[in-house]
Amino acid sequence: MNKIYSLPLLILVAWSVLALLGPVLPLHPDQISLEKILLTPNWAQWLGHDDLGRSISARLIMGARTSLSVAIVVVSISLIIGTFVGMMGAWLGGFWDKTLVMVVDLFIAFPGILLAIALAGLLGPGIMNAVIALSIVSWVGFARLARVQTLSIKNRDHVSAAYALGTPRFIIALKHILPLIMAPIIIEATFAFAGVVIAEAGLSFLGLGVQPPSASWGSMIRDGTRYMLVAPHMVLAPGFAILSLVLCINLLGDYLRDKMDIREITKD
Repeated sequence: MNKIYSLPLLILVAWSVLALLGPVLPLHPDQISLEKILLTPNWAQWLGHDDLGRSISARLIMGARTSLSVAIVVVSISLIIGTFVGMMGAWLGGFWDKTLVMVVDLFIAFPGILLAIALAGLLGPGIMNAVIALSIVSWVGFARLARVQTLSIKNRDHVSAAYALGTPRFIIALKHILPLIMAPIIIEATFAFAGVVIAEAGLSFLGLGVQPPSASWGSMIRDGTRYMLVAPHMVLAPGFAILSLVLCINLLGDYLRDKMDIREITKD
């Protein structure tokens, strides 16, 4: 791997390990200490304390667990549903393909984050409702990409040969089409992962995601906006956490795109 991408990978692994080990680490993210209210960063607590005297570093780690968990679940659901729907629409063609295009265009007509906010508002606040709302919004990109890729592959010789030999359509789609479209789907998943992290933070900022006292980067920023002048670390810490995670994921997505680009491999 290029040295440029080694640091983003290291940062992403670090966040993942902290999120995974968060419940077993000696952290107390919800412990209130009145004598430490709005305490600025120091040698004992590098990131300081919030308006209730809680450790910001501990809440950052638990917030990473929330963000990564939501992103993994949402992207997994969206990838499976979107890829299946896109492949089936392109493979069956006719009425089914036209219906898929109309549904995708309908979803694209609305800004994704606004639609997610509206759905989360209708479903009510809570982490599960946020996952449902984000999943409903996120599958569209996978479906459109899977449809385009399937259309470009379905008429190739090996697919026609398998069809002529009497291979069931489901087997053809599973063994002869799906492996060939997975590279762009995986790349799309990396960028969708970063988008879901931001979207989850946005929903939590509006009070539609994780509910108190559970930690979320978005809710931490919301709580810190009231103390920007006296305790800016309450906003800066979760803000830089979101920046570091999303930037690293996008950089690694660029790396995967370059490595999986058939044209670039052919040139080399």
